[in-house]
Amino acid sequence: MPLTIPAPRASGFTTSTPVPLYWAAYGPPGAPRLLVLHGGPGAHHDYLLPQMLRLADRFELVFYDQRGGGRSRTEDRTPITWHTHVADLALVVRELGLEPLSLVGYSWGGLLALLYATSAFGAADSPLAVGAPRPVRMALIDPAPVTRALRDVFEREMARRQESEVVRALRAELAASGLRERDPEAYRQRAFELSVAGYFAHPERAHDLTPFRVLARVQQSVWESLGDFDLVPRLAHVPTPTLIVHGREDPIPLASSEAAVHAMPHARLVVLEDCGHVPYVEAPEALFDALRSFLEATAPLAATHA
Repeated sequence: MPLTIPAPRASGFTTSTPVPLYWAAYGPPGAPRLLVLHGGPGAHHDYLLPQMLRLADRFELVFYDQRGGGRSRTEDRTPITWHTHVADLALVVRELGLEPLSLVGYSWGGLLALLYATSAFGAADSPLAVGAPRPVRMALIDPAPVTRALRDVFEREMARRQESEVVRALRAELAASGLRERDPEAYRQRAFELSVAGYFAHPERAHDLTPFRVLARVQQSVWESLGDFDLVPRLAHVPTPTLIVHGREDPIPLASSEAAVHAMPHARLVVLEDCGHVPYVEAPEALFDALRSFLEATAPLAATHA
């Protein structure tokens, strides 16, 4: 049975961005606001639901579908780059009144938060105008690798896991089950679970992840725009209080989050045991305890601008 995702308290499309971007808000109005950045790139926000809504009891959560994915898909074939996403993020913040800016980023969304922060704090290749909102705190959940070399490690490990004996056996079992003919919807769900099994410490846990799609064209153009990237030297100039939570069994190497934390002056790392890349599914209690503790300890007082 698919997970039930509640309707947002408010939703709409931006008007200040070059293309309309879909946004949705959950939680009590007037509560501290968190801008949540989904993974991908080229995906959409709702695969973080319903689990991430556990934070909506004390915070107002604002999500948006990044350009090129979900309800923010566009027929414009202009390549979408990391500069595109950083510039869009600043416009979303201003239009939706999200200052002081608190970012929660998952996977690629975690890397996007770091790219945005380095840009807001004056990186030479920043696509942001002077005065762009600076984040006052960031909570990053299993962020994407911070260097091209570490991304190569991730890609090799993910490929190895997807061809592991366990996953191959599960794939063969599904093919022989006759489920495609008997229950096409159940077959699609099971096929999706196997397509992401390598992200999990235990493949069967993928059953509780809301299915999602990634637009390959967008994903490719964003990663190509980063080239042979190494974000670590730039992170030393980001003073934002930052929490990084990383599953020990994530195919993204723990060394990536360790490098980010060591580079940033006010960052700390929480490692979740027996957990892969999706802690909001695999280790929700530990994840949300860590997030709440950090967010309550770093409540912002005022907006901060470049």
